[in-house]
Amino acid sequence: MTYTGLTAPDDLDTSCPVPLEMLGRIYRADAEAISELVGALPERTRARLAVYLYGRSHTFALGVWIAATCEGSTLRRVAGPIGDALYDLSRQTDMLPAHQSSRSATPKRISLGGPQLRA
Repeated sequence: MTYTGLTAPDDLDTSCPVPLEMLGRIYRADAEAISELVGALPERTRARLAVYLYGRSHTFALGVWIAATCEGSTLRRVAGPIGDALYDLSRQTDMLPAHQSSRSATPKRISLGGPQLRA
């Protein structure tokens, strides 16, 4: 598996570390609610969630934002070199405000049905 040019360790668990219902709540929440939901998780689970989200293009920024709540050593233990890169990225001040402001807006709805044409 590859995340932004880095190869994941063979033993990296790529499954979602939280129940899908909770993942949906986190994805749809505003910044304050995300902080509350994620803050209740153990740090290792937060780190695994950050790596899980970081590896998907549509949740990349959310993964970086959650990684900012983790220690570098925890991210490193969870994901090796990917954890290091994610830690460094999460400490870039220009990355976090853009994500926070975009999460406070209404989430975009994704449609797989293509454009709707009116008759």
